[in-house]
Amino acid sequence: MSNKDKLPNLRHSTAHLIAAAVLELYPGTKLTIGPAIENGFYYDFDFGEHKVSEEDFPKIEKKMAELLKSWDSFSHRELSEKEAKEYYKNNEYKLDLIDGIVKKGEKITFYKAGTFEDLCRGGHSENPKKDIGAFKLLSIAGAYWHGDEKNKMLTRIYGTAFETKKELDDYLEMLEEAKKRDHKKLGKELELFYFDETAPGMTYWLPKGFVVYNALYNFAREMYRKYGYQEVMTPQINKKDLYETSGHWFHYRDDMFISPMSFLREESKEPLEGSEVFGVKPMNCPNAMNIFKMKTRSYNDLPMRLAETSMLHRFELSGTLNGLFRTRQFRQDDAHIFISLDQVESEFDALLQMIEDMYRPFNLDYQLRFGTRGEKFMGDSKDWDIAETSLKNALDNSKRKYFTVEGEGAFYGPKIDILMKDSLGREWQTGTIQLDFQQPKNFGLKYINNKGEEVQPVTFHRAIYGSLERFLGVLIEHYAGALPMWLAPVQVVLLPIADRHIEFVEKVAKELRDAGIRVETDIRSERLQAKIRDATLQKVPFMGIIGDKEVTDEVISIRKRNGEDLGQLKIASFLKQLLQEIDKKN
Repeated sequence: MSNKDKLPNLRHSTAHLIAAAVLELYPGTKLTIGPAIENGFYYDFDFGEHKVSEEDFPKIEKKMAELLKSWDSFSHRELSEKEAKEYYKNNEYKLDLIDGIVKKGEKITFYKAGTFEDLCRGGHSENPKKDIGAFKLLSIAGAYWHGDEKNKMLTRIYGTAFETKKELDDYLEMLEEAKKRDHKKLGKELELFYFDETAPGMTYWLPKGFVVYNALYNFAREMYRKYGYQEVMTPQINKKDLYETSGHWFHYRDDMFISPMSFLREESKEPLEGSEVFGVKPMNCPNAMNIFKMKTRSYNDLPMRLAETSMLHRFELSGTLNGLFRTRQFRQDDAHIFISLDQVESEFDALLQMIEDMYRPFNLDYQLRFGTRGEKFMGDSKDWDIAETSLKNALDNSKRKYFTVEGEGAFYGPKIDILMKDSLGREWQTGTIQLDFQQPKNFGLKYINNKGEEVQPVTFHRAIYGSLERFLGVLIEHYAGALPMWLAPVQVVLLPIADRHIEFVEKVAKELRDAGIRVETDIRSERLQAKIRDATLQKVPFMGIIGDKEVTDEVISIRKRNGEDLGQLKIASFLKQLLQEIDKKN
């Protein structure tokens, strides 16, 4: 077994272990699925009449530890469909899984450790008793069978496992730190954003949060200009015909907001004959294809880089919504680049350089993941072969590090995802680059080449931040809310020591504000230390303290949010320092 597989297999084995423990503690419980996931595992149970909560975790963990002592190895056997269904005749979930396995033409396999046996494809520790050094149950949640709200709600128990107790302790310590950095918690405390039950998965951006949002967006627009993009804006709602042409109606319809529109007569208010079906835009690509098609294009027009950052909507299941990380309404720094086949490598190099420029201010490590065609791909296999080969060659020639995951491409083309690592070592999928031969073909896109011939272009879909909402959520947790000065909603707060200093404070504030600095004044009748504490809790990068001496000498005493004292500075000197830091985006 490779080291790459060892931890996932260990965690998958621990998922079997919790299932075995639950069956002993709660007889009659129906088992469903228990996969390894990125940082651990989960198992979904139908507990029937039993009520299980996190208070039961110590009891379950104790039983898991007892059972593990006899788990020397996993054995497996193959069963016929009839045998497997007889084994699980009282478990409708396993019967459903067996039907799915049969439909795919796969073998039905059972894996056993100790006295516990479960339907499973495999992927386990060779010696679970030795390999599973430490485990911990973490949380409990509801989960619909197959993620469908029409199905019964199951109980999902999350846990994690490691080879050593130290690794587990380090991970649990990281989780505690992550709780302090939770962007949903900080979003309210710093008055950046919040969510309301009247609009699930859609963000209320507060004034401070919208400042941050726009600062990130404006930096993306600077990059658009630098790399030769043209900005466009397209309709939010389109007839289903557009999505049928693009392929999204077949491949993506379940994730869209869809509405039949019956238009009413002005006077009678009766519906006109027939109804038209519309979809709220979940992505920009079909509209970008329409723009390219609106007139005859020449090879001199290529590459044509169209950027769009309009609002998108996707019908994410309510159980998957998670603050800014997964929303139903969001914007992307999205673009579609129309090129000839021989421009793939040069344009890809430019995209990689653009990624470097846009990630550099955050000092974040990232790696690239190459996803190839999945089972439900759209189009011709030959086109896919060309697209995958072209993108892989461009990746190889770029000398950038990447790894390949088979079957993880978009339905219309292979893709490269950006995996960003934050200050806690957590990895987040943010941006993506996708090479598409299919949608240009579906829309009948053509350009005139240098020989006067009509040729089909190919398209790069690319979003470097990905969702602005998700990227900001990651940044808030990465910085624990203390955003870099160029992004901070309030960059300077001025603190008068007494009321007689307010006039000078307002003068300084105007000078800074006129120069483009985001500045606030705290003129409350509070003690100075209370004002400093409040500004520090609000993560304001700089505090300017003004008393009698500062007014007389026309200076400001500068203190940073980390407590560092910069001494007294002339207003012009302080302003110069601020502008330099903003310009460098440190």
